[in-house]
Amino acid sequence: MIDKLSGVLSKMFDFSTTVSLLSYDFVQQAVLAAALLGLLSGVIGPLIISRQMSFAVHGTSELSLTGAAAALLAGIGVGVGAIAGSVVAAVLFGILGTRARERDSVIAVVLSFGLGLSVLFLWLGPDRAGSKFSLLTGQVVSVGNGGLGLLAACTVGVLVVLAIVYRPLLFASSDPEVAVARGVPVRALSIVFAVLLGITAAFGVQIVGALLVLALLITPAAAAAQLTANPVRATVLAVVFAEIAAVGGILLSLAPGVPVSTFVTTLSFLIYLGSRIVGTRRRQLASAR
Repeated sequence: MIDKLSGVLSKMFDFSTTVSLLSYDFVQQAVLAAALLGLLSGVIGPLIISRQMSFAVHGTSELSLTGAAAALLAGIGVGVGAIAGSVVAAVLFGILGTRARERDSVIAVVLSFGLGLSVLFLWLGPDRAGSKFSLLTGQVVSVGNGGLGLLAACTVGVLVVLAIVYRPLLFASSDPEVAVARGVPVRALSIVFAVLLGITAAFGVQIVGALLVLALLITPAAAAAQLTANPVRATVLAVVFAEIAAVGGILLSLAPGVPVSTFVTTLSFLIYLGSRIVGTRRRQLASAR
C-alpha cells in the first residue's frame, strides 16, 4: 500500500503525462464539465449556506443516485435520470419542508425511502460494477459530448433563473419573516431554488459521485464565508474556490489515474482550512484593535 501511495505522489506532478492526456477529447470534455460545475457550485453555494440547506444538498445528491440507478436499469441516459431524481427530491423537500423545524426530518424521511429504492434498482440492474461504483464516486471522464452539452444548457438555464430571482431570493434567505410581510413569494422561491439545487447536485454526482458532492456545493461556499460576509464577494470567492477544486482535482488525477473525487475533496478541504485560518486571524486582529 505504501509503495502504491508513493507511486501516486510521484506521478501527481508528472506534467508531461498530464499535458499528453489533455490532448484527448474526452479529457478536454471532462475539464470543461468540471469548470461548468465549479461555476454552478460557486454561484449557488453561498445561497445554500445562507438558507441552512447543507443537509438538503446531501439528500438531493443521494436521491439523484436513485434517478441515475433507475435510468441504468431502464437503459437510458444516467445524466437524465440523475437530474430527474434530484428535481423530484428537491420539489418534495420544498413542498413538505416549508417549516424550518420540520425540514431536517422531512429530508431524512424522503432520503431513506429514496436510498432504499436505489439499492433495489442497483440490485435489479445490469451487472456492471464500474457503472454502479461511478454513481457513488463519480466518473467525469465519461461525460462525453452529449453530457457536456446537457451540462452547458443546464448551466445557462440555472444562471439565468438565478439572475432573475437573486435579489428576492437573497432577501427571503436572509430574513424570511420580513420577506413574507413585504409580499415576497417565499414558498414559490423555495421551490424554484430547490429545483435549481437539484439540477446542480445531479451534475455534481457525475463529477464527484453521490457520496462526495458536498465537496463542491458546500465546502467552497463555507470557505468563502470565513473570509467575507458580503454576498457578492462570497459568491466570487466561492466560484474561484470551486473552480480550483474541480479543475485542479481533474488535472492532478490524470497522471496517477486516481479517482477524481479524491483530489477534488482534498483541495476543497485544504481551501476551507486555509480560509478558516485566515478568517480567524483577521477576526483576532480586529478584536485587538
